[in-house]
Amino acid sequence: MRAAAKRLGVLLLGWAFILLGIAGLFLPVLQGILFLLIGLIILSSEYVWAHKLLQRLRSRFPSLARKADEAQVRAAAWMRRVFGQGAPH
Repeated sequence: MRAAAKRLGVLLLGWAFILLGIAGLFLPVLQGILFLLIGLIILSSEYVWAHKLLQRLRSRFPSLARKADEAQVRAAAWMRRVFGQGAPH
């Protein structure tokens, strides 16, 4: 039961970041690319398509890969704070 709740939390959080990222592409106050990357990083633990998309973006855009690495560190730290040490991978 607890694992299912964590999985649901990860999915909701990932999709929330994706939606914020889409909004951020049109609103100047939000960092759309950063939110999209965080959402993809979170969702890549649950969806193969998100993982593959991140890999393609990494190979095609090295500067974007650096931003993705920064976003991954931030997302992992946030998830540790929210979910504790046993954060989903």
